[in-house]
Amino acid sequence: MSRGPRRAGAGQGAAAAVQLLVTLSFLPSVVEAQVTGVLDDCLCDIDSIDNFNTFKIFPKIKKLQERDYFRYYKVNLKRPCPFWAEDGHCSIKDCHVEPCPESKIPVGIKAGSSNKYSKVANSTKELEDCEQANKLGAINSTLSNQSKEAFIDWARYDDSQDHFCELDDERSPAAQYVDLLLNPERYTGYKGSSAWRVWNSIYEENCFKPRSVYRPLNPLAPSRGESFYTWLEGLCLEKRVFYKLISGLHASINLHLCANYLLEETWGKPSWGPNMKEFKRRFDPVETKGEGPRRLKNLYFLYLIELRALSKVAPYFERSIVDLYTGNVEEDADTKTLLLNIFQDTRSFPMHFDEKSMFAGDKKGAKSLKEEFRLHFKNISRIMDCVGCDKCRLWGKLQTQGLGTALKILFSEKEIQKLPENSPSKGFQLTRQEIVALLNAFGRLSTSIRELQNFKVLLQHSRCHCEKGQLFPSTSASPSAGSWGTADSPALGSLQPEVPAEPLAVHHSTQTASVGSRK
Repeated sequence: MSRGPRRAGAGQGAAAAVQLLVTLSFLPSVVEAQVTGVLDDCLCDIDSIDNFNTFKIFPKIKKLQERDYFRYYKVNLKRPCPFWAEDGHCSIKDCHVEPCPESKIPVGIKAGSSNKYSKVANSTKELEDCEQANKLGAINSTLSNQSKEAFIDWARYDDSQDHFCELDDERSPAAQYVDLLLNPERYTGYKGSSAWRVWNSIYEENCFKPRSVYRPLNPLAPSRGESFYTWLEGLCLEKRVFYKLISGLHASINLHLCANYLLEETWGKPSWGPNMKEFKRRFDPVETKGEGPRRLKNLYFLYLIELRALSKVAPYFERSIVDLYTGNVEEDADTKTLLLNIFQDTRSFPMHFDEKSMFAGDKKGAKSLKEEFRLHFKNISRIMDCVGCDKCRLWGKLQTQGLGTALKILFSEKEIQKLPENSPSKGFQLTRQEIVALLNAFGRLSTSIRELQNFKVLLQHSRCHCEKGQLFPSTSASPSAGSWGTADSPALGSLQPEVPAEPLAVHHSTQTASVGSRK
């Protein structure tokens, strides 16, 4: 009596194996065929970016990220979510971030203020502070306490006018140094309604989109309605760019999760590596109804934007006053030399995105649109404080801050051109936090594009083995039963958000209109 069901089950298993074999053999050519050619809204092709990144950028940026100046990032992971009551922090062990003990931080980083780079600047900080206090004292001697507080608020407001991100206060007791090399971005298992709500708020409320238009694959979308891409193509360039930047960042995060996936854990020893099934679920044209290739193209577009920012900000770092001070004179000199080499490479790229095509209308309208653009992105940086997984929050904050810094650079060209050689600039300034975020964020994009190439090779390798009858040739490139238990449940980086048990109400408080109201 039991043989029949077993035979049926075996037949179903064989059919599923054949189907997977056919799918894997077909996937590489589909991905390669659709993620190619010239990108929209710019004159650059994907193959050129692949070659440039592989041979010029990736080896150097990876090396730079290992230097002390760029591996230690100060961040506040305890800031409350400003938009909704938090669901509580994730208790999964892989969500944990291990802060760096104070004793491990290089003395130059620990002692320096947020916008001092050189040994001279750090050693003269106390004198400058005293002089500044005397000046403020002279100015404020006739002001009431209430007026003094208002003056301080105005100064803070002026300082934030060029920022596209909500920066953490590095002086806060809750801000801690994190060693980015010891807390890598990878799949943590964080998923469900908490993760869904973060991305839903970003896309539905901050991407210049009316509520009548739903992004592709949104589970709450009605069966009928205006086509998302018909709507998107009707937008001005600036708003299309905004959406592509967010989509590209999302795709990049997805690639990191797929490439650093928990494949198995034996006797407490985890094995991390690329998960092809997860990659296929997030990017395969069939499974994503054509969305996967679009999102991968947006990743390349984002790479171009940040590449352009690095080429524009080079003069800032070429000045003698900037030496990326950590206290180790030899390493600091090597680090700056490596950074300047990277800038030289970015300048040599022949097909840069032309940021001058943005905000180029009448001055009043362009200024208003630019401010709206800035506030929308700043709001997204605040939403990162609503992520329940500490590791996801860390890398989400770093990468949004890095992109925000890139945007700040692109729209500060005149100020960068007027930089004094031997003194700080009042017109344009970068904090160490912004510098570390900028280069690490670009490093993540460079890694994403490199990982995409690796997945293409692995899929091609699988196709060859499939043709020979070997379905999964090696454990490093193939799934195990233990690693796929929750593969169909989206993580923070998921492109297909999980439908909550009850539909979540749209949180109007995360809209840009509420930027001024905080908890």
